[in-house]
Amino acid sequence: MAAPRGAAYHLGMGRPREAEPVKLFVGMLSAYPGAFAAAESYLADALGSIDARSDLFAHEFTEYYRDEMGQPLVRYFAAFDMLIAPGELARIKRLANDIEDRVAAGGEWPVVRPVNLDPGYVAPSKLVLASTKDFSHRIYLDEGIYGEVTLLYERGLWKTLPWTYPDYRTPAYHEFFSGVRTRLMAQRKGTHG
Repeated sequence: MAAPRGAAYHLGMGRPREAEPVKLFVGMLSAYPGAFAAAESYLADALGSIDARSDLFAHEFTEYYRDEMGQPLVRYFAAFDMLIAPGELARIKRLANDIEDRVAAGGEWPVVRPVNLDPGYVAPSKLVLASTKDFSHRIYLDEGIYGEVTLLYERGLWKTLPWTYPDYRTPAYHEFFSGVRTRLMAQRKGTHG
C-alpha cells in the first residue's frame, strides 16, 4: 500500500529550522603586539564589545608568515559578547580581511602585514574557523569563504582532527576555548530563560 501524499513529513522527515547562536572569536597573529590594539578597536566598532581575551601565546609553529609579518610572532584571541548566527561567519571573515588592510595602511609597523585576523566560532560541539582557501575538508560558505571544523568538543574535552593546526592542538588554547564555550552556554541559557 502506497503512503499518502505528503506522508513523508509524518514519517520523520526533518524540517529546516534556524541554527542556534554561536560565540564569535577572532584569533590575531602579529610580531607587533601593539597592532592587536588597532585591530581590536576596528573589530569592536563593527562587532560589539569583547567579553574574553586570551593571554599572549608564542607562535613558533610555522615560518609561513615570517617574510610578510616579521618575527617573533605572537597569537592572541578575543571573543565577542554578542552571539551570532553561524551563517554570519563568511561576512565576518571578509570584514576581518578589510580590517587587516586598514591596519596595514596605517603604516605604523615596518612590515607588509602587521596583523593576521582569523575569525571563527565556538558552538557546544565544535570550533569552526573561516578560511579563504579551499581544501578537501572545508565547506564553501559564501563570498569566497570556506568553513572548517577545527576542533570537536566531546565528554568535556577538545578533540583534534587530522587537519587541526598545531597551535590549536595545545592545552593553553583548549583552556581558553573551554572558557568561551562556558560563556556561550550561559548566554544561551539566559536567552532561553
